[in-house]
Amino acid sequence: MAALAALRRSWQVPAHCWKLSNTAARAANWQPCRGHRLSPSDDELYQKTTITILQKESPDMMFIDSYSTEGFVINGDKVIGPCVVLPRVILQWNVGSYKDISEESLALFHMLEPRIEILVLGTGDKVQRLDPAILKFMRQKGVAVEVQDTPNACATFNFLTSERRLAAAGLIPPFYVEKDVV
Repeated sequence: MAALAALRRSWQVPAHCWKLSNTAARAANWQPCRGHRLSPSDDELYQKTTITILQKESPDMMFIDSYSTEGFVINGDKVIGPCVVLPRVILQWNVGSYKDISEESLALFHMLEPRIEILVLGTGDKVQRLDPAILKFMRQKGVAVEVQDTPNACATFNFLTSERRLAAAGLIPPFYVEKDVV
C-alpha cells in the first residue's frame, strides 16, 4: 500500500479517481478521472520511453547489425565480403559485383525448403538494374525478388525477418560508407 500511496502522490491524482481492488498488484492499475487534465509535466512523462532488454533476440532469427565496406555484422558475427543470409544460416556468396548475379548464383534461393517468400538483393552503393530474364526466372520459381542498394536491403531484410517472413538476402558490401553502421 505504501507503493500505491507513492504512485498516487507522484501522479497527483485525487484518491476518488483510483479504482482500488483487494490485491496490491491490481492496485497499481488505476483509472484516471475523465476530468483529469494533463499538465505539461505529465505530458513529458508520456513522451519518455525506456526499454530494458532482458534477453537477446531468438537465435533462430538472423538480423543484420551493421555493414561496412568490408562486409557485415550479422547476429554479432563478422562476415567479410558478399554474403547470403538465410533464415538460420549465413554463407559466403561468390559474386564480385551486381554483374555477377545470374541464374546460377541465385540457384540456392529457389532450391531451399521451406521455400523462401522473398529475396532481398543488396547491389552495393546504389540500386543496379539486373537482367529482366533473371528476375523472371526467380518469379517462375516462386520467389519474389526485391533489388535495392545494400543499406536499404539490410533494413528491408531486418524488417521482413522481424515480421517472421521467410526472407533471404544476397548482399554485396558498398564501396563507400559514410558511417560503418546501419
